[in-house]
Amino acid sequence: MNFETIAIIAFAYLVAAFVKGATGLGFSTSALPILALGLGLKSGMPLVIIPSLVSNLIVMRQAGHFGETLRRFWPMFLATVPGLLLGLAVLDLIDSLVAGAILGVVLIVYGAFTLFRPGRPLSDRLGRKLAPVSGFLTGLVNGTTGSQVMPILPFLLALRLDPKRFIQAINISFTLSSLIMALGLAKLGLMTADSIWISLAGLVPVYLGTRLGGAVRQRMDAEFFRRVVLMMLIVFGVVLVGKTALA
Repeated sequence: MNFETIAIIAFAYLVAAFVKGATGLGFSTSALPILALGLGLKSGMPLVIIPSLVSNLIVMRQAGHFGETLRRFWPMFLATVPGLLLGLAVLDLIDSLVAGAILGVVLIVYGAFTLFRPGRPLSDRLGRKLAPVSGFLTGLVNGTTGSQVMPILPFLLALRLDPKRFIQAINISFTLSSLIMALGLAKLGLMTADSIWISLAGLVPVYLGTRLGGAVRQRMDAEFFRRVVLMMLIVFGVVLVGKTALA
């Protein structure tokens, strides 16, 4: 592994951790576009698993309401598993550039949705019916692209949960997905001993970035910064799609 590769990975970790600390946006969502552009999506996906897991577990511990959230959304979490397995099968069949383009589309949709948050709130009855569908589709997108936010993010936002329950629900989904992704990527030969050691070493810039992001959050308007980051993710998405179109 050369210096350029190490620098790309460290930069991706530091930026993603800073963004998570400052705005709460997902670690994987911020790190993957940088890794995909620098290393290729298939090489980058295993590198976000351990840092993402660590940050998710910290957030879950802080949020509380774990048992209550698990009882309410277990059909959604359970449906994520077959979606992930199907997504990983798709990932194994497609080229890394194509997977990167799909990630680009997901980032564009995610960024645009989160910026504008359209739609009306869902009733509890409709929410229960759609929960397994949301889980399955989130697993499918995650397995194919590594991104864990679509469509679970808009689904949970539409339920108008209080912040702590929203954070707990989405982080349980992230954690379950990360664990299954680790096993799936290992099965595909993408999660190796080297990627595990790199991820463990990367916890240092992840910690530093999270602390720095938290300090910045205390000093500036978090909503403005969040919007800047979302626009940056949209740009990353356009670049990933364009890279595939020009290849």
